[in-house]
Amino acid sequence: MLVSEFDYTLPENLIAQTPSDKRENSKMLVLNRESHTLSHKHFYDIVDLIDDEHILILNNTKVIPARLYGYKDTGAKIEVFLLKEKENHEWEVLIKPSKRVKSGTIVKISEELSVEILYPLEDDGKWRVKMLYQGNILDILHKVGNIPLPPYIERKMTNEELKKLDFERYQTVYAKDEGSVAAPTAGLHFTQDILKKLEQKGVKIGYVTLNVGIGTFRPVKCENVLDHKMDSESFEISKETAELINNAKAENKKLIAVGTTTVRTLETAFKQFGCIKECKSASELFIYPPYEFQVVDKLITNFHLPKSTLLMLVSALAGKDFIFEAYKEAIKNNYRFYSYGDCMFIN
Repeated sequence: MLVSEFDYTLPENLIAQTPSDKRENSKMLVLNRESHTLSHKHFYDIVDLIDDEHILILNNTKVIPARLYGYKDTGAKIEVFLLKEKENHEWEVLIKPSKRVKSGTIVKISEELSVEILYPLEDDGKWRVKMLYQGNILDILHKVGNIPLPPYIERKMTNEELKKLDFERYQTVYAKDEGSVAAPTAGLHFTQDILKKLEQKGVKIGYVTLNVGIGTFRPVKCENVLDHKMDSESFEISKETAELINNAKAENKKLIAVGTTTVRTLETAFKQFGCIKECKSASELFIYPPYEFQVVDKLITNFHLPKSTLLMLVSALAGKDFIFEAYKEAIKNNYRFYSYGDCMFIN
């Protein structure tokens, strides 16, 4: 299977640059796989489409202010993009422009934080650095860091109101465990009111945590799908969530995953352990057609970039031809695409 088979043309004006006025007002394209039909809804209609024969599993990871701007002692501006925390205050990062730094370079972010460049890694442009600070690093990042919006959101972040908006809206309302450099964007449409209404209908809701890495932004560079390797992302499933899923499956209830990260968490756990159980592990699972899903029955997801692993995953669940039919319909009806865009419900 070739990566080019998952390409499509998207008018640039359909790439959402800001979130919708209200989370729940996003459009939602519903894909009915049984009847092979498409219907146009809004996300607030999800309450009418889910009942107590379903369980809902969401990824409660929280985005950290991972984009840092600082200066060398020469005055040269350097961007440090935090990827993954290691031991002894060390992190894996991306650096831009990387040609301006070398081992031993100090990048001053603020009076509270500097970054010492240690050495380049062999892994696709990443560096190992040491964070120089006193106190709690997350507290400091919330003071001096920036929300790491995807590269296709091109508006300039000089407007403080927009910056404040991103700190609020590029998080799910149930975000809890900090560690991601990208939001699990399918969850951005939920409100506490919608979650409450679903619970009142008898829908059981559970949470997993998968810390989304930079791989979600990176294009697939090879032409043969089989040659692509996924970045490793850590995940955790609690005992409570594992029991919820296992009990639901025993009762033949349908599991709705919110977002591709939730799908990869659950399918990875089943692949690793042969069941869903309390665990902490990491996922490198690459899901593409054909794939036999073991845990996930239905999916709420945003619209994804051409030739991306996320587009391949949803194609594995709904069928590539049906997905591309849905994308064509979404473009025709001016749906907003990508992180701040509209969504689909694969039913």
